[in-house]
Amino acid sequence: MDYKYIEQLLERYWRCETSLQEEEILRSFFAQERVPESLLPYKSLFSFVQEEKDESVLSDKFDAKILSLIDDEQPVKAKVITMRQRLAPLFKAAAVVAIVLTLGNAIGGAFSAQDEAAVPASMANANKTSEGPSVAKADSLHRDSLQHNMSTSPSSITK
Repeated sequence: MDYKYIEQLLERYWRCETSLQEEEILRSFFAQERVPESLLPYKSLFSFVQEEKDESVLSDKFDAKILSLIDDEQPVKAKVITMRQRLAPLFKAAAVVAIVLTLGNAIGGAFSAQDEAAVPASMANANKTSEGPSVAKADSLHRDSLQHNMSTSPSSITK
């Protein structure tokens, strides 16, 4: 056989200039048992393509298996959530709010106690009521006369 023609076909094959018929000639040539040693490295390339065509990558069993998995319905287990679990985030938030308010009141009370200590002594007695002579004229005269009459009347009544 003329190996020059095969070598020319190989050169054209590497330049992507061969037709489908010429590529089939190369495949059939390298499918033979006897290949010259100079062309032996190319045999695996062309025989690999032929072997891959013969072997199907996925068998019919694969398709049947996938279809059976699709058709089989598996029950979905629902997760039961109790009311306590559902409200747990709200409990946590309420606890945080309670802690913040408690700390706020404690800090506010500490600052107000310090503010009372800083008030001068003259201002501390400003809100207290004291007993002494009344200031209002009309009320004070009436009250004083009543108090004076009551203090003297028991002795005069008995006489």
